This record gives sequence, C-alpha cells and structure tokens, in this order.
Amino acid sequence: MLPMPSFFDPARAGQLYLERAAEVADVARTFARTHAIKPAREDKLRICAFGIDVQVAFAMPGASLFVPGAVEDTARTLRWLFGNLDRVTSLGLSMDTHQAFQIFHPAWWEDAEGNPPPPFTSVSRADVESGKWRPRLEPEASREYVRKLDAGHKYALTIWPYHALLGGLSHALVPALREAALFHAIARDAPTTFTLKGSEPLTESYSVLAPEVTELGGRVLGAFNQTLFAQLLSHDRVYVFGQAKSHCVLSTLMDLRDRIVATDRALLKKLYVLEDAMSPVAPPPLDPLPASLDFPKLAERGLMELREQGVNVVRTSEPIG
Repeated sequence: MLPMPSFFDPARAGQLYLERAAEVADVARTFARTHAIKPAREDKLRICAFGIDVQVAFAMPGASLFVPGAVEDTARTLRWLFGNLDRVTSLGLSMDTHQAFQIFHPAWWEDAEGNPPPPFTSVSRADVESGKWRPRLEPEASREYVRKLDAGHKYALTIWPYHALLGGLSHALVPALREAALFHAIARDAPTTFTLKGSEPLTESYSVLAPEVTELGGRVLGAFNQTLFAQLLSHDRVYVFGQAKSHCVLSTLMDLRDRIVATDRALLKKLYVLEDAMSPVAPPPLDPLPASLDFPKLAERGLMELREQGVNVVRTSEPIG
C-alpha cells in the first residue's frame, strides 16, 4: 500500500474544519509524481469506491443523527483510500439532502394536542388510522404512504431528528473525507461523482438508488436510478462504505443486489462491502425493543444474507489483490 499523504491526521476524522483545498491539491500533484501514479483512465482493473452519506449529520460527534463508531469508520476509510490511491479508479459519494418539512421529520406530524412526535418515534399504519399521529401536511398522501410501507414490508416510518438540512453544516461531507476526495481527484485526474438524494418530502430515501415509495396517488416521487446503477457496474469492482450500516448502506446494497439478480446474478461478485467502514444506527431505548427497531441486528442479518448470496464482505485492512 502507498504511504499516507503529509496532511493526513486520523484525529481529524472526527473534527469540523475548513477543508485545506489548495494544500491538498498541491500535495496530490507532488504525491502522484513521487509515486508514479498514473491517471485513472489507464487502469486495467477498474475499481470504484462508493461512499454513502459520510456527512457531518451521521459521522460527526454532536450531530443530531451521529452514528456511534462513525469516526473510527471514517479514519479506516481514509487509510484505505489513501493506501490504495493508485488502485481506486473512481470515487462516488452520495449525500442525504433534506428540508424541515419531510414526512420523517417532527414538523410533519402532531398528536391530538398539537404536539410533534419526539425523534425516534415509530409511526405505524395503526397509529395513523387511530389518530394517534395526524399528518399536518398532505394528509391523504401521508396515510397512503404508511399503508404502502406496511404492505411492502419496508422499514416502519421513523421520526428522525432534523438532519442533513440543505445549506447547514450537517449536510456537508466530513471535512477529512472531502479532502480525500479532492486528493484522489487531483492525483488520479478523475473527478469525484456526487449523488444527492432525499429531497422529496413525501418519502424516505434510505437507498441511494430509489426512494422507499415511488408513487402516491398517481404522483411520481422518484424512480430507480438506472444511470447510477450502470455507472457503478461499469467497473470491475465496487467497494462500498459509509453510514449507516443499518439503513442507507444496507438499503443501497439490497437495491444493487435485487437489480443485479434481475440482470445477471454473476455480477454480484463485483460488489465488495467494507464492513469495518460502516456502523449501524443505535437502537432506541425501548424495553421491549421491537425487532423492527433493533438496527444492529438488522444490519448484521442483512450483511449475512448478502454474503451468502455471493457479495464480498471484506475489511479495510485486507489488500485489494
């Protein structure tokens, strides 16, 4: 593996700061010359590193949806990315992108006294039909939404803390990862690809590839991102990392799995999950804890299923080979 660049400090994986763009770009050019790193377009084995929602909202202590373990995940990811810089052909990053009024934020719902549900409240179809929780916006569509979640055996609607708000600090990439993306882009002469998801107010969008519900009352909320799917699978390998293991990462992997199986099952061998570069959302403090809210168990069960079906589950310490 390659040495770490001079600006890299693993302690910064959990710190907020302005990215050092000029310094990082200068170091990248020198690094590429010193280590004879070729432009990505010359790679014979084309490898994509695909990072899911490595944003302040999920990976920075103190953020409203901080995922325990995310700082360490980011540090391991950075070491892997820098160490394999000459092997990683392209880097793609998704960004969860929200506004205040979305169906999973407290402002959307109220009880009989007009109070919003506290964060991490699970809103079931029965809760809505009984009037325990009432939609303040789009009442017909909101009721249809929980019915569709229930019928499709999706995640129960969870009220999340306000997070990844467009224009806010929590929406930004973790600064150390943003620097790594710039470093890779300059050193390998390969622009980073960004995918924004989650702006549609009437649905959750855990997967980068498709929203939880694509249509309500004839209104199209989104569709499977075939362009992104094709872009990822145009590589020989796709290494996946990010947050959270139990939600956005797992949902994206399941969508990739399902579309690959429908296309050509042999392509599953292209997928590599960096299991030590992601962590699950902590379960809410409920006793008893419903199985649908035991996020660590859901994550482990999902990864086990993917491994059994032929997806490669690896660690950042393992050589690419």
